[in-house]
Amino acid sequence: MDLSLIVIVVVVTALVFDFTNGFHDTANAMATSIATRALSPRTAVLIAAVLNVVGAFLSVEVARTISSGLVDETRISPVVIFAGLIGAIIWNLVTWLLGLPSSSSHALFGGLIGATLVAAGLGAVDFGAVFSKVILPAVVSPVLAGITALIATYLAYRTTARADAGTVRRGFRVGQIGTASMVALAHGTSDAQKTMGVITLTLITAGVLAPDSGPPFWVILAAGLAIGLGTYFGGWRIIRTLGKRVSEIETPQGFAAEASTTAVILTSSHLGFALSTTQVATGSIVGAGAGRRLAAVRWSVAGQMAIAWVLTLPAAAVVGAVAAWVSSTGTVGTVLVAVVAIALAAGIYAASRLRPVTADNVNDVDDDAAVRHEPAVAAR
Repeated sequence: MDLSLIVIVVVVTALVFDFTNGFHDTANAMATSIATRALSPRTAVLIAAVLNVVGAFLSVEVARTISSGLVDETRISPVVIFAGLIGAIIWNLVTWLLGLPSSSSHALFGGLIGATLVAAGLGAVDFGAVFSKVILPAVVSPVLAGITALIATYLAYRTTARADAGTVRRGFRVGQIGTASMVALAHGTSDAQKTMGVITLTLITAGVLAPDSGPPFWVILAAGLAIGLGTYFGGWRIIRTLGKRVSEIETPQGFAAEASTTAVILTSSHLGFALSTTQVATGSIVGAGAGRRLAAVRWSVAGQMAIAWVLTLPAAAVVGAVAAWVSSTGTVGTVLVAVVAIALAAGIYAASRLRPVTADNVNDVDDDAAVRHEPAVAAR
């Protein structure tokens, strides 16, 4: 396949991944605000979409980590990056169908690592950087966010204990508009950069950019617009899980969870850590649920999400590896991978229409047995 053509194919595929990242991770910013009705569903995703685009222009540190920190760009080709993106996209769509807030970031890293291992061997992956920049933050960040949210929730209820309940509820609803907006902005500074990094890595491997280059302006703009558009479509299935299935969230908890999520994401983006915003937001919501006395946290749902987190990187790596192996046969193999991926995406979308979740029913109680029958586990 002509080099310029495969570069175009990879850039388009990266933007498709960015789009799926947007609707997959909308819940990170807006699930709690929608659940507490601080914002209407459609207004919430519109605000998140706009601020995701703005956030994409605030930093490029994470993009540099991906474009020159995880794999040896001199030993891979754009075809390898294409295969890695396919692994990430398929995993994003599968977990979206199941309503599981898995990490789009780890899906991307897994896909790239799996494809690189097949194409260039163990030596082409910097496992030290993978551990320090990906795995370690994945373990620490949700715990840190959860503890922060738990403390913030406890303080929020203690400081407003003697106030009028209606006044407290209205005040925190107004506050949630601000904190949810900050999460959306932080999400743009983190997740949009990952696609910027992938496109920049593609341009480096194709010889268009020099090694260690940062993303050009058009890459920043395209990545920001793609994730913003995906966000506007709204990942209603995952929003329902985070907003309603983990715990019944009240406005002080939503405020605490969003503030905690923002603080952790912005700090990690400044340091260049390729953090999973999904894991941070989920940790904050679990912490906020546990921080209110007598609040029920559905630990079986949290357990399902934890399993998805553990499986995300290796599962995407397997798909990326298979896609790289098939694509290595030449143009026919690359085309075959693309056709199969499109067919799988179409099948997943068709399956989602059997039980649609939309802006109109996102706050309805789910029929899932774990929600209806699981005993409440209270934080006391």
